Amino acid sequence: MKQKAIAWTIGPLIVGTIAMMTLQGKHVKDDGEWIPAPPDYTDSTMWVVAQNDSDGTGADVFYIVSTWEADWQTDDGRICHYADVWNPTHRERMGTEMHKVAAYMADGNNFYAPFYRHTTIDGWMTENDDTIRHRTRLPMDDVKQAFDTFQHNRDTIRPFILAGFSQGAMAVVELLKYMDDKTYENLVAAYVMGYMVTTDDTASCHRIRPALGEADTGVTICYNTVKDVKYVKPLIANTCFAINPVNWHTDSTTAILHDTIHVSLHSDYHVLVVTNYAATEYKPYKNFINVGDIHSCEPWLYSECLRRNFHMRTQAWRNR
Repeated sequence: MKQKAIAWTIGPLIVGTIAMMTLQGKHVKDDGEWIPAPPDYTDSTMWVVAQNDSDGTGADVFYIVSTWEADWQTDDGRICHYADVWNPTHRERMGTEMHKVAAYMADGNNFYAPFYRHTTIDGWMTENDDTIRHRTRLPMDDVKQAFDTFQHNRDTIRPFILAGFSQGAMAVVELLKYMDDKTYENLVAAYVMGYMVTTDDTASCHRIRPALGEADTGVTICYNTVKDVKYVKPLIANTCFAINPVNWHTDSTTAILHDTIHVSLHSDYHVLVVTNYAATEYKPYKNFINVGDIHSCEPWLYSECLRRNFHMRTQAWRNR
């Protein structure tokens, strides 16, 4: 067992809320951009943590939150394209998703989610590959540093799960490229929710292997949800493989969710097409997401399927 360098706790997770501290982060100028001060991942306030593996049969879950901030202005009126992990309001918004996801991902598992300087929604809305590539370097570097801290402070003989939604799912793909093969040996599975895996990704990294069923390990689970394939957004869903998280099929076999919702995997576009589901709880945002696609549903619509699958794949990893 490794000696822990930081305390992996910030108090009750499911029944309470994060105690938001008023933390001051200075902004630095870098190539004309204003960048929030970096996170310090040895500081427990940079994490949402729940340690629920009481009998040692679960896994360590590393979760990366999605995009919560739009472009914002510093006190002197400069535009910033990144979330500020020292800003209590930014932390509270990210924490909303972290807590809600932990309600099922931390069931019998130890759950760790870092705050990071995610790029704002405005960068994605440019739909410009160069802009997005430039603005996601910083958040991906933050996530890699957080993952290194996660590895350093946990017992690395234990199995672990990677999971992320949207920009966080992009980070999952990047972590699969970043980690070494020894680390990969203890990977139960990687869950890419609401983002893509490209042929370039699979060609450049042998650790990115598509899941073929409900219990294979060391694999990547990828899916995106739409009401019709005409709503597929290539920016996030131009994926080369996917799996249906309801029946764990990679073909077009229809699954029934919550007794009424039909979920099938489109064989050409590799996206989930849902019918008998209005999805009115996910409001359109600036005519960019939730307009025919149901991007915001990815961690929530299939939450019970994912909860069960975390347990199943972890048990399969321990039994292999």
